Amino acid sequence: MKYQKRTDLALEAHELWRDAAKGAELPGIATREHDAFGYRATVVEITQSEAAKALGKPMGTYITLDLHPYWEHTEDALSRAASAVGAEIRSLLGGEGATSALVVGLGNAAMTPDAVGAQAAEHVLVTRHLMREAAFSHLTAVSVLVPGVLGRTGMEAVEIVRGAAKAVRPDVLIVIDALASRSLERVCTTVQLSDTGIVPGSGVGNRRRAVDRASLGIPVLAVGVPTVVDAATLALDLLEEAGVEKPDPSALRSRGANVMVTPRDIDAQIRELSRVVGYGIDLALQPMDFDALCALMG
Repeated sequence: MKYQKRTDLALEAHELWRDAAKGAELPGIATREHDAFGYRATVVEITQSEAAKALGKPMGTYITLDLHPYWEHTEDALSRAASAVGAEIRSLLGGEGATSALVVGLGNAAMTPDAVGAQAAEHVLVTRHLMREAAFSHLTAVSVLVPGVLGRTGMEAVEIVRGAAKAVRPDVLIVIDALASRSLERVCTTVQLSDTGIVPGSGVGNRRRAVDRASLGIPVLAVGVPTVVDAATLALDLLEEAGVEKPDPSALRSRGANVMVTPRDIDAQIRELSRVVGYGIDLALQPMDFDALCALMG
């Protein structure tokens, strides 16, 4: 079987298709860019099943935020990055928000590149238990779940999430997970948001059953952070950049099977990006600004 460069990002999948097609346009794909609090947001809309099959992604809207400027650590970097994430989530919600939400942090908290979901969940403001109090009635009712992984629970994440969703009956489910990029340039510097749900474990090469509208019966938004690059994909890109003609993808695949590459300071980067994502979800769901959120979150 011919080895294909691996990526979980719709933006990269589209780039790879265009490269293979020598710049041709793929019917059923619409792309555009806009500014989000100083960060570039690229929207890829997949509107036809043929295009979805070509890219290997479900039909829907995918937004990729380029957070490279965040790592300059300016005084307002966290505020702008979280606000950008929040604004794009609101756009996927239709701009009207939701009265209730269940936020799910997927992944293995004991495996650093896969811990972004669990760590981001720690920064989500939980309010469902406060809704009986009049002082909090203006807030969105938010619940948080970190289901763990199959090897520790004996249950698929979608099974646990389905049970929780049945109990709390949220308007929307927001899932957070690690992704795989085809480029080191996008590792821990981008966030992908989509309205198509997510496949747990895809970022670390352990794909599980999908968490999406089809499996749960409610809208599912996905927030993904690329934390790894498939080793064979990276090797193939490096060989092509070095001018090696027609490297053998199958040989790279056999030698690099199930090997992922991640930055050596991935723990620090995950800590920071988890805060960006968690605060972004808060700003998308709750009627408050960044300063008020920081006051509440401590």
